Amino acid sequence: MDSVKDIFKIGIGPSSSHTMGPRRAALDFLKRAPQAVKFRVTLYGSLAATGKGHLTDKAVLDVLGAERTEIVWEPNTFLPFHPNGMKFEGLTDGGTTITAWEVYSIGGGFLSEGLGQTKVTPVAYPYTTMDGILKWYGETGRIFWEYVLEYEGQPVFDHLREVWAVMRDAVERGLEAEGVLPGGLGLQRKASAYFRRAEGMREGLRGRGLLFAYALAVSEENAAGTGLIVTAPTCGSAGVLPAVLYYLYKHHEVPEKRIIRALATAGLIGAIVKHNASISGAEVGCQGEIGVACAMAAAAVNQIFGGSPNQIEYAAEMGLEHHLGLTCDPVCGLVQIPCIERNAFAAARAMDANMYACLSDGRHNISFDKVVRTMLETGHDLPNLYKETSTGGLAKD
Repeated sequence: MDSVKDIFKIGIGPSSSHTMGPRRAALDFLKRAPQAVKFRVTLYGSLAATGKGHLTDKAVLDVLGAERTEIVWEPNTFLPFHPNGMKFEGLTDGGTTITAWEVYSIGGGFLSEGLGQTKVTPVAYPYTTMDGILKWYGETGRIFWEYVLEYEGQPVFDHLREVWAVMRDAVERGLEAEGVLPGGLGLQRKASAYFRRAEGMREGLRGRGLLFAYALAVSEENAAGTGLIVTAPTCGSAGVLPAVLYYLYKHHEVPEKRIIRALATAGLIGAIVKHNASISGAEVGCQGEIGVACAMAAAAVNQIFGGSPNQIEYAAEMGLEHHLGLTCDPVCGLVQIPCIERNAFAAARAMDANMYACLSDGRHNISFDKVVRTMLETGHDLPNLYKETSTGGLAKD
């Protein structure tokens, strides 16, 4: 199973699969083709269909150089392994191909050369399902964050401290920013206004308003594509987990040490889903992004409030279950509509899942593992026009 460090990647958005992944691929190919004078990069399928809105070309050209790189768009051609396929070619001055590399951006900033060839930091976790980890808990008495510590060691917590610092900074930066987001939709940033209005609300409503503002702040920072954010598990869903953790940090005075442990649990949830299903909107729709982000946040919050492992599992299960079937249909291929609002609502739903699980004894009928399997099956059943292609649903002309 992948390291928690790989679930939480630090970088610039607006898309982990369409911006971070292609940028990483371009950096890798630059090392593979040192003799190349020119480059040709062909983008296929979903990567081509929404690449301009997601700044895929900019991510590649910033690395390889705009003056010597040709971008070829093939939105109607889907390579066999994944909808987000790319072909990099290193060329001579006369245009002859020296070397070529086919690679896929499979979500969350991850790259793969095909089945079983994902470029990750593997961890030898003995259990890679929720049921297995709960069995480990029954045998040892230790909980989720301790499972991460046991098999990844202290360095992963050093990374999580950096992750938390970037998340916190993204919230605070987003609350200060105003103006129109780039891309042509004329979408105004709302986080600052929501924050000011929420502060003036009575206590019963203030918390929910502030939570919305924090999620909007990070999502708008991601959409702007100018500052650092953290995949959680993707760029498009990067506002959910920071919003709930920042809210608890600021308004419940949860110390950083407990925030870091909650991040470890959230990362483990994301790693389980990626290992057994997908976190790619191009592969399974937005349920794999916002749904998984909600599950991660619900688990993190429930742990902070003292939930048992069974209650934490229940909270995560609800966070994902109630997003099943969610399509990925960004308007104009931008990570703005409906993506930004979805982050705010998913943050609120994560808090609700936590409360519901806290009131229970942790016993329930549908397991987290079953929901993960169902999400994968549902995603494969969704037509491609509802999976990040920007040709169906809300994105339809």
